[in-house]
Amino acid sequence: MRFAPLATIGLLAGLLVAGAAIAQDKADGEVPAHPYVKLETSQGDILLELDGRRAPLTTRHFLALVDAGYYDGTIFHRVIPDFMIQGGGHTRDLKSKESEGSVPNESGNGLSNQRGTIAMARTGDPHSANAQFFINVANNDRLDPQPESWGYAVFGYVVEGMEVADKIVSVPTGPAGNFDKDVPVAAIVIEKASRVTYGN
Repeated sequence: MRFAPLATIGLLAGLLVAGAAIAQDKADGEVPAHPYVKLETSQGDILLELDGRRAPLTTRHFLALVDAGYYDGTIFHRVIPDFMIQGGGHTRDLKSKESEGSVPNESGNGLSNQRGTIAMARTGDPHSANAQFFINVANNDRLDPQPESWGYAVFGYVVEGMEVADKIVSVPTGPAGNFDKDVPVAAIVIEKASRVTYGN
């Protein structure tokens, strides 16, 4: 992940893209205000509450992937102490699973990259988020929007299982596959991701 400085015209263009997508989203029906998703991982369960009001496009996109079973069998492939754990884009053998397509960047929605939040990962292109996400294990304000750069879109919170995220971020890591560092030595697998009601 890295910041991508943009000129003001780029920001305006992006806002127009997001606005059009929001209009389409409304046409497709309402996004649940506060859906819950359970990540059953090889290190324990993490329960997420998504914010469908402040991040409707991202929430809809993420739920569609969850409902399709996309995340089942993917891994946390990048973990960095005092920063975040990132997953959802690679199989256990570190093959990329993401397909083409992306979701407009919804950073600047009032949600900050604080400890315990979930956000979309992306490349230097601010609108390149696809399926990969990360959970902040520290307060990462630098990932929020800046005057001339896009941020990383927060779209929910860990409501149970933050101790699991802390456990994951503390595992031994090293190089593997096409990555030169930060890959867990023993694979951390998302065995299943599913919608749940709170507490189930």
